[in-house]
Amino acid sequence: MTGNFISELLQTITDRGRDLLARAWGQEDETPAGLLRLTDDLLKRRGEATGVAMAEAILARYANLSDSGRREFLECVAHQYGPDRARLDTAIEAYRNAPGEASAHELHAAAEPRRQELIRRLNHAPGGTAALVRMRQDLFTHEKNNDDLSVLDADFRHLFSSWFNRGFLVLRRIDWTTPANILEKIIRYEAVHEIRDWDALRARLEPSDRRCFAFFHPRLIDEPLIFVEVALTADMPKAIGLLLSSERSILPAQQANTAVFYSISNCQEGLRGISFGSFLIKQVVEDLRRELPKLDTFVTLSPVPDFARWLAEDLASPEGLVPEDLRPALAWTRDPAVAAEPPASAKAALLSAATIYFLHAKTRGAMPRDSVARFHLGNGAKLERINWQGDVSPKGMRQAHGLMVNYLYSLDDIETNHEAFADRGEIVASGEVRQLFKRKVAPKSSPSPPQVTSVQPT
Repeated sequence: MTGNFISELLQTITDRGRDLLARAWGQEDETPAGLLRLTDDLLKRRGEATGVAMAEAILARYANLSDSGRREFLECVAHQYGPDRARLDTAIEAYRNAPGEASAHELHAAAEPRRQELIRRLNHAPGGTAALVRMRQDLFTHEKNNDDLSVLDADFRHLFSSWFNRGFLVLRRIDWTTPANILEKIIRYEAVHEIRDWDALRARLEPSDRRCFAFFHPRLIDEPLIFVEVALTADMPKAIGLLLSSERSILPAQQANTAVFYSISNCQEGLRGISFGSFLIKQVVEDLRRELPKLDTFVTLSPVPDFARWLAEDLASPEGLVPEDLRPALAWTRDPAVAAEPPASAKAALLSAATIYFLHAKTRGAMPRDSVARFHLGNGAKLERINWQGDVSPKGMRQAHGLMVNYLYSLDDIETNHEAFADRGEIVASGEVRQLFKRKVAPKSSPSPPQVTSVQPT
């Protein structure tokens, strides 16, 4: 009761503060320049109740700006709210003259951009976290044409990495009794295998051999951050068509020995690039094991969204990773008509190229080129199997020439695999995968190739 009274009292003060601010600010501040004056005021204020009202008003007025107005506001925030230069210079000199904990702490505080304090204060507003996630989504749109905005994105990344770390996330089971507003978002956010309508969603949630889990954050009520769709089977699947077929025989959950993670979707574009921490899948595994102790195999059936693009780029470059003697057998990938339905004779060459892609193709940051691989290897999985004709849908053929991948989550090896990948860049792969292409590949376009650890198939 005391807590409710205090909450209501603060809300009353905030409401009164909002009324006062509305009369004081008027309508002249409904512009990017006017909004910046309000942010200046917010950073100068010390009263929490008034500050909450100001933050709420600033976010509301930002939302009402035009696209160009939002861009102008974000650019001004990036340019005008850096560190206090005079304070920073003084702190640098003080640390040089007397290095110690106190001077180091002051140097750290002086170096922090005022942008970060602005973001923190805006987060105090009701719905502030969700509004800031949307603001960062706007930032992505405008950052493409303005490198100066990268400093503002760095501030968002820094703060969001703390606010959305694994310790704050809550795992919830999603089923047909889940509130409709959340179910509607599962349909909307599904990024791997489209859910066409409510009947299709029900087919993924209601049968005894299906499960769905979502991670939530306390400040984003009823907004899933990431959700995982699971199929319970009697073996490790090679193709998505059979797994999602409406004509399949439904397996009683108690008879399943394998849990297949066939769709993992990030829901918030504004949280792109923010790590929710490792072992997310491990928590889903643990929940499944508590419900179904007979489950002993945990695998994915994953897409390879960038393989076809990488292969086209690699084959077009004389410095590519695919060896010269293998290239003629992959020429068909350049013919859209043939690529839509590749011949069976293309299987060996394509699987060899895919092995090179997974084990040797890297980003400029020396990470695996494939984004799905980075996620699962970082969560402690092993690259278990590459599947020919795993997804023959138009999307699957366009993105990966039909390939799909199984990543294996072995409960005894998750931590070891994660540490090998995170600390040493090792890609843990099964012997079956390594056998697909046995020669060494010189990483012509990679600064430092990841090591490949051989693990015998389980």
